[in-house]
Amino acid sequence: MSAVAWTALASLAAWGWLLLGQGLFWRTDQRLPPRAAPARWPDVAVVVPARDEAEALPLTLPSLLAQDYPGRAEIVLVDDGSSDGTGDVARALAGRYGGLPLRVAVPGDPPPGWTGKLWALRHGMALAGAGDPEYLLLTDADIAHNPDSLRELVAAADANGLDLVSQMARLRVAGGWERLVVPAFVYFFSQLYPFRRVNRPGSRTAAAAGGCVLLRTESARRADVPRSIHQAVIDDVSLARAVQESGGRIWLGLADGVYSMRPYPRLADLWRMVSRSAYAQLRHSVLLLAGTVAGLVLVYLVPPVALFTGLATGDGPAAWAGGLAWAVMTATYLPMLGHYRQPLLLAPTLPFTAGLYLLMTVDSAVQHHRGRGAAWKGRTYARPEAAPDR
Repeated sequence: MSAVAWTALASLAAWGWLLLGQGLFWRTDQRLPPRAAPARWPDVAVVVPARDEAEALPLTLPSLLAQDYPGRAEIVLVDDGSSDGTGDVARALAGRYGGLPLRVAVPGDPPPGWTGKLWALRHGMALAGAGDPEYLLLTDADIAHNPDSLRELVAAADANGLDLVSQMARLRVAGGWERLVVPAFVYFFSQLYPFRRVNRPGSRTAAAAGGCVLLRTESARRADVPRSIHQAVIDDVSLARAVQESGGRIWLGLADGVYSMRPYPRLADLWRMVSRSAYAQLRHSVLLLAGTVAGLVLVYLVPPVALFTGLATGDGPAAWAGGLAWAVMTATYLPMLGHYRQPLLLAPTLPFTAGLYLLMTVDSAVQHHRGRGAAWKGRTYARPEAAPDR
């Protein structure tokens, strides 16, 4: 057989393993576990780090203020050095809508070695801790919640003895680039951190979705978070790992009632979202980068190239191996497209999207080695940690 055919067979073998051996990552059935109302609803503090979110807050903060929670709850919004009046907007919204009590705090600039979001979370968690809540809901300023979101999260954690419950918010999918890139973002994340594997008791796989994390306060103290992960750019994975390694039980799934309202209308917006942390996830390792690029090429790009090359040259083994690998790839992407209510005809475009992610990852490494590091909302972190070992 030709070299192209052998390469296509290797890709097909990889897809056979991904289909059955990677925690059934392609399934989208991991929703909040069975739950019942607790005998006593525990106190909860909702901590919202916000930097220049005046535009997003009118779409999201009212949904937190309106939470239908039977117990005592409050919101602590941490204005992380905003220049657009984020704190004033939050106070005005609280005055207009009422609901849960709101406090706005300003922690000042983060000290060296801290990422901005984790410094804001530290400040907010410390303020919330003064009221001794049993749970903390850590949620981003661009995330909106259904009215029963907090109640359902607490009920799930209480009924199942969970220390951390995280839901992957339903990201915004409106424009053409969002349709191509956003469902694939969640698909790739679940491939890297299969939700079923994360949720299995005793598993060593840890991950969370930072936009919506319910955290038991005692578990946060035991894991010494956020201080123990203070330099992490990929803070959600680092948080889950810290809680798991301190003996806590974690759970991660897809959300039905939690939504990201942040738009990414242009490819450049999506590019920045991915590239700011991609190289950090690889621990700034050139070897891991090379392995990742080779893996993406073999798994996602080889199948269509082998199929078309085989058809053009009469190489039957290359054509059928590449075509079958592409078919398996396409089939595994269908559930995620269904979750996002997107046309299933987009499934065969996954190799193109994977090629974009490959370029974003390489660009992330290039920016790091140019000294620009991870940049977000006016801050640059020259050498952050992805998910530091403890």
